[in-house]
Amino acid sequence: MQVLKFGGSSVANADNIIKVTELVRQAIKKDRTVLIVSALGGVTDMLIQAGQTAAAGDESYKEKLQEIERRHLDTVKALLPITRQSATLSLVKTRCNEIEDICSGIFLLGELSARSQDKIVSYGELLSSLIIAASFSIAGVASVWKDSREVITTDSRFGHAAVDFKRTNQQILDFILANPESPLFIFPGFVAADEKGITTTLGRGGSDYTAAILAAAVDAKVLEIWTDVSGMMTADPRLVSNVKLIPHISYQEAMELSHFGAKVIYPPTIQPVMKKHIPVWIKNTFAPTDPGTVIEREAIPNGGSIRGISSISDIALLSLEGSGMVGIPGFSKRLFEALSSQHINVILITQGSSEHSICVGVDESNARQAKEAVDEAFQPEIKGGTLEPLIIESSLAVVALVGEHMKSHPGVSGKMFGALGRNGVNVRAIAQGSSERNISAVIAAADVKKAINVLHEEFFETSYRQLNLFITGTGNVGRRLIDQLRQQQPYLLEQLRIQLRVVGLANSRKFVFNNDGLDLDHWKEALDGGEPMDLAKWVEGITSRNLRNTVFADVTANADVASIYGALLQKSISVVACNKIACSSPYGYYRQLKEQAREYNARFLFETNVGAGLPVIGSLNDLLRSGDKVHRIEAVLSGTLNFVFNNYNGERLFTEVVRQAQEEGYTEPDPRLDLSGTDVMRKIMILAREAGEKIEMEDIENRTFMPESCMKGSVEDFYKAMKTEEEHFKALYESAAKEGRKLKFVARFDKGKASVGLQHIDPSQDMYHLYGKDNVVLFYTDRYAEQPLVIKGAGAGAEVTASGVFADILRTVNN
Repeated sequence: MQVLKFGGSSVANADNIIKVTELVRQAIKKDRTVLIVSALGGVTDMLIQAGQTAAAGDESYKEKLQEIERRHLDTVKALLPITRQSATLSLVKTRCNEIEDICSGIFLLGELSARSQDKIVSYGELLSSLIIAASFSIAGVASVWKDSREVITTDSRFGHAAVDFKRTNQQILDFILANPESPLFIFPGFVAADEKGITTTLGRGGSDYTAAILAAAVDAKVLEIWTDVSGMMTADPRLVSNVKLIPHISYQEAMELSHFGAKVIYPPTIQPVMKKHIPVWIKNTFAPTDPGTVIEREAIPNGGSIRGISSISDIALLSLEGSGMVGIPGFSKRLFEALSSQHINVILITQGSSEHSICVGVDESNARQAKEAVDEAFQPEIKGGTLEPLIIESSLAVVALVGEHMKSHPGVSGKMFGALGRNGVNVRAIAQGSSERNISAVIAAADVKKAINVLHEEFFETSYRQLNLFITGTGNVGRRLIDQLRQQQPYLLEQLRIQLRVVGLANSRKFVFNNDGLDLDHWKEALDGGEPMDLAKWVEGITSRNLRNTVFADVTANADVASIYGALLQKSISVVACNKIACSSPYGYYRQLKEQAREYNARFLFETNVGAGLPVIGSLNDLLRSGDKVHRIEAVLSGTLNFVFNNYNGERLFTEVVRQAQEEGYTEPDPRLDLSGTDVMRKIMILAREAGEKIEMEDIENRTFMPESCMKGSVEDFYKAMKTEEEHFKALYESAAKEGRKLKFVARFDKGKASVGLQHIDPSQDMYHLYGKDNVVLFYTDRYAEQPLVIKGAGAGAEVTASGVFADILRTVNN
């Protein structure tokens, strides 16, 4: 014998019931079949609402009942031939009249008891099962309909009644044996009755439980639960877009997942079939050929330690703390007795070895009731000051990893909490049973989606890792960066398994978000249609999205943007800065950002602050991390100034060469930052700081070559002033040229002192052979004492700078 159960979505309307009928017809060709059905989808909620509305004295309950009646009548009319409808229509009308009589009494009393509610909601399954039985009769399939209340006996705890299995099993067997020729038995799910025959229910989702009770009683070969999903998934598909099917799972794993919120199967369902080793198949009514999930005694290994991830929302954490608990037996017993007296279910328990505190997780709706009960139970200790009143933390959730093989795979907990920590998910409490079948963590409810996605990516995702990027700045470098990202997106996905999405974009005028990722072929149109730029709203939009693996890229030169890094790092959002302002700010702010990145498990990367795309800062950090010590740094750090002095020979005006540099994208928006030496000062300061020196801008000597007259007024005034000072610039060039040397603007850090200035470089020096916009950095260290480590290459230009930012973005993936 086999047992098939169909849920509310499977029998929601006539079309779906026809599908069910065909599936059952195929099933009874293989074996005698017990069929259990839920109410038509949504009807149970409608019945509860009708009862509650009546109890509130609101006559609109009649409209809800009319809607319920109309829906069932319409289903009958769509399902059965006109000539065969009358008996079933009459049956539906009779049952609906009974519901109306009950609600009328509730309306007059102004009270809805648990017993009355059980009576009302039982009609959902009774009506659906009678309609479905009629459809089988019309189809010529012999069947026997049986009211489950006549065979399943429970206690009188209305709403969540406990089954008397000894009596129930015998009643089910007696009924089946009394009908030896019937190929099909039809039962309404969810409903039962106590010893007096009063209607009870088995809890929401109880139709699964009804099926398991019947399967165990008849020793079925298999229990099939048909729903609207193709089995149990590695996570909730409403939260994770790329979930995977769990083809095989053990009874214990299925119970853990269902306990921690997996909606596919009702938690108590497993117990009856587990005792009889009856396999349970989860199948999809609307995709019957999909393999589904089989729940069995020993599941086939899936190659990993984790079978699935689940979560429960709306949790409150109750903490009982105090020195009076230490070494005193019985405190836990009293706590759980107080909760039990109020019928409060404990979802999670954790206690420190110090015995100074014990925490339990409960449904948030029970928190206040729990506090009153516990504070009353421990009133003497609270008054005596040895215990604190019960502490409630709300707006929490539980996430759980479930897997039978965790006990044989060390490091699962570390991997779990490491992944959560890197994404800024704070864990409030932890619980793990000695069976090591699940690890549970209490987190903020707002973090659930991110946490589930992070864990799913960590334990199940072999196809790709998602990186969510917010970019500020769409100037020369920003545009090139977006172009490079667009070009490389397919390569990153195929070769590096990184799904890089730009989910936010901003410039000085507008900002735009797209949680699914902006189309980088049309980013300009999207940004033009965005909101007016407001830095506070931009930051709020980034942090409130709470996405996993989030990176903020600043490709501006804006001080206000640099000021928000701390707020982002505190949310575990990595920051990639092309903008030099933060790292060249007062040392305290620079140090604070570095420490925040470390504290909040984020990355703060700024390779392009020095040398554009050259690996200058990364190489310096590698030297220091490997134990080397930097003694001296000499460098040409301005691609702009190198370009200018490589192209100026006194034949063209100096101002014309500078303008060319600006037009070709080598200068800062205000070229005076480059020519004054300020930009070079920032860069050598950043290198000195990275080498471990506490240094400020005023500590750096700047031997500027620019006349004071050139540094006043606007940028255009600057160009005009340079023209009038042409003789000064020509003299600088000629003084070096007559010695056979070149002019280079050199930065130097030596023994804690830093300086920048124009120097005459002879042909024997590395700096002499710099062309175009090249930079060069020479590190003199313990290991590179005589012959320095030399890093040389293009040190300016939007394309190479964008590539450096891109490289930093990818480095955050390996945080």
